[in-house]
Amino acid sequence: DKPFLSIVFPLSCVVQNYAWGKMGLDSEVAKLVVGADPQAVIDEGKPYAELWMGTHPKGDALIKDNRISQRTLGQWIADYPGCLGSKVKDTFQGQLPFLFKVLSVNTALSIQAHPNRELAAKLHAQFPEHYPDNNHKPEMAIALTQFEGLCGFRPVEEIIAFLKNVPEFHALVGNEPADELHSSVGNPVRVSLALKKCFSRMMNCEKKVFVDQLNMLVKRVSEEGAVGKDTSGSNGEMLLRLHSQYPGDIGCFSIYFLNRIVLQPGEAMFLGANEPHAYLSGDCIECMACSDNTVRAGLTPKYIDVNTLCEMLNYSPAPASAKIFPSVQDPSDPCVYLYDPPIPDFTVMRIQATKAHTSPLLLSLPFGSAHIRTPVLLGCQQRASKHTKEGDEGHQGFPHELVSMGLRCRKSRFLRTLKPVTLQAPRSILQRGTIKRFNV
Repeated sequence: DKPFLSIVFPLSCVVQNYAWGKMGLDSEVAKLVVGADPQAVIDEGKPYAELWMGTHPKGDALIKDNRISQRTLGQWIADYPGCLGSKVKDTFQGQLPFLFKVLSVNTALSIQAHPNRELAAKLHAQFPEHYPDNNHKPEMAIALTQFEGLCGFRPVEEIIAFLKNVPEFHALVGNEPADELHSSVGNPVRVSLALKKCFSRMMNCEKKVFVDQLNMLVKRVSEEGAVGKDTSGSNGEMLLRLHSQYPGDIGCFSIYFLNRIVLQPGEAMFLGANEPHAYLSGDCIECMACSDNTVRAGLTPKYIDVNTLCEMLNYSPAPASAKIFPSVQDPSDPCVYLYDPPIPDFTVMRIQATKAHTSPLLLSLPFGSAHIRTPVLLGCQQRASKHTKEGDEGHQGFPHELVSMGLRCRKSRFLRTLKPVTLQAPRSILQRGTIKRFNV
């Protein structure tokens, strides 16, 4: 690579205005947009759902530095692939292997799953208009606020209880599949087969049948709630909420199959290939393989592919607690926590200073590349054990004074370290929020 014009350059990142996003400045995404550009105009009647930081073709970040000839981050990395580090460059064919996002969720996202690499390539070849790339999309969501979602199949005993307590749900599944599920308890192989049969039967019901049953269920739960009756046996609160957002949608019945997960700030869930899930509310950050492939089957006006979803899913029931992905404290630094999923595309480190720490915080960045964003900080570092570079993010709305570089960041930036670099920031600033570091 020839010498670079600047080791740090600003980025203008893509906002996705999906209908499920929070409106106007209620959205963390919109707040980040204004934080990066105080002159930005936020439409209070428009949803600001996702902020993309990366090189995906649907959201390649623009370079805002007139000294650099490349227009986008993707073009710059293509011209200077050495910025990724040799291992990442060779493993991922010179591509940035992850996509980083901030999400602000107001209404439920679709019932969905992401394909593995083999299925992604097949779907992209057959239906490129619906599956825009050939990559897999494992992803990790880390809560910024209380964050609610559906993830993975419930323990089979819970599903059986709903089949007993919710006759409208039982009617869609049918007697034979329900009996098979009940008799399979204790045999994991039979449970998976029976669960697939039950879920597939429900998802493939004729529209008139499931709409009639859903209307009856909503009417019954509403009437029971109006007289003070406990509707938890029918998951009444969530049913009415989803039905108000997506009336007449088969996805409303998914609450009887899937775990409800509530993450507190800093907690995470990892979504590997074929894991059924749906985000319901709250703000989170996401780090994922660089892909936008999603197979949907409910709670959405977008393209749905019920048969593909039902065939691909992981039908292994587990309790909600098993879906919370743990972070591990770094034994050498009590401020550092590691989220290390079983994939090569990314690892996440969370660095959080506390009020008890008054000394400056030093972040060392060896040769490699990084994103920097405020209120997010992204950095890169080589890890000897597994990966070769990393990026960093935080979300509180305050400036990070990067003292040793004399850099006050208010925008997304990309950092190319020609030699080891140390970033220093006073703990008094950092104690108000967190810095997240994403290893790849």
